Amino acid sequence: MIFLKYSLMFFLLLISCKKISTDGTELKHYPVDNLDGIISQTGVEFDKNISSDGNGSLKIISEAPAVIQLYETDDIDVEDATIIYSAKVKTENVQGQVYLEMWCSFKEKGEYYSRGIENSIAGSNDWKTLETNFFLNSAENPDEVRFNIVVSGIGTVWIDDIRLVKR
Repeated sequence: MIFLKYSLMFFLLLISCKKISTDGTELKHYPVDNLDGIISQTGVEFDKNISSDGNGSLKIISEAPAVIQLYETDDIDVEDATIIYSAKVKTENVQGQVYLEMWCSFKEKGEYYSRGIENSIAGSNDWKTLETNFFLNSAENPDEVRFNIVVSGIGTVWIDDIRLVKR
C-alpha cells in the first residue's frame, strides 16, 4: 500500500514537471492588441511596433521586481482537467527571471496558484512561449482565474498572445 502511494506521488511529480503542450480546447484568448482589460497599469504600455502576431503587445519596463496583473476571468466552467496559461514573451536585458503565474479562486476553498518558474527566461530573448498549468480534480471548478507575469528583477519584457487552454 505504501509503495502504491509513493509510486502515485512520483508519477504525479513526474508529469507535473513535464512541459505540457497547449493542444486542447481554448477557453480564453487575449490577443493583447490594446490595453483594454489589463489590470496593472503602472509600468505598462501598449507597444504597437513590437509584437509576436503583428498587432502590438504589452511592454513592461521593470525597474524593480514586480508582479504585473494582466487579466482575470469569471467562472470558466471546467473541472477534472488541466488548464494551461500560455503567452508569447520577449525580453531585453532582464536581470532576474520572468515567468507566468496563474491564480485560481474557489469560493469554498480559497485561492491557489501555479507558477511557471521551471519555464522562466532571463537576459535577452526573442519571442518564446511560456506556460504554467493548474490541475483541477473532479468537482474543482474555479470561480475566477487571474493571469500575471512575474519579473523578479529589472529589464524590459513584452507579452503577447495570451491563452487559457483546457486539456
